[in-house]
Amino acid sequence: MIISSALFVRSSTNISQCPETGRPEFGFIGRSNVGKSSLINMITGVAGLAKVSGTPGRTRTINHFIINDSWYIVDLPGYGYARVPERMRDKWIGEVREYILKRENLACLFVLLDCRHDPQDSDLRFMEFLGVNGIPFARVFTKSDKLSADGLRSAISKYDSLMLEEWESLPPTFTTSVLKRKGKEEILSFIEETVNNFLNSA
Repeated sequence: MIISSALFVRSSTNISQCPETGRPEFGFIGRSNVGKSSLINMITGVAGLAKVSGTPGRTRTINHFIINDSWYIVDLPGYGYARVPERMRDKWIGEVREYILKRENLACLFVLLDCRHDPQDSDLRFMEFLGVNGIPFARVFTKSDKLSADGLRSAISKYDSLMLEEWESLPPTFTTSVLKRKGKEEILSFIEETVNNFLNSA
């Protein structure tokens, strides 16, 4: 897939404010500071499309971007650490949960995982939540340039082993590096196939 256009559409604080459209959407979510905005910019080829910040918890709204005038990337608030009051953080979690459970045109949720860290309980619980609720998702291991090839395989294997204790099969999995522009084509090919399946089943 070639991205010819990527435009910001709207920031929403809840699902009722999200654009009314039947077009497929691909959400990007993960723990704070996992490299979500940088990955979106790399995938679209538009520097600065999603705002990049070194401050964890910067994304505080549901941000829609229209791609090729046919499908959406949705930048979702991260979960985990954020320098905000607990009440505000709980509100984000509630709004994101509602979006995930009720957004009928959510074609897939990309769950970003920092490959440098051991499996985090919050990540495992979140993916379990998606599985229990039948939400289609894919794992995206970020910052793969920070590990050797063996280290990366080991990091993914730790997640696989833990998840297969409860899961019958594993979700689609990608490894990415913004620095080396790794994983872009694989993710775009997956999105293209998913968009086609979504439209054919509509």
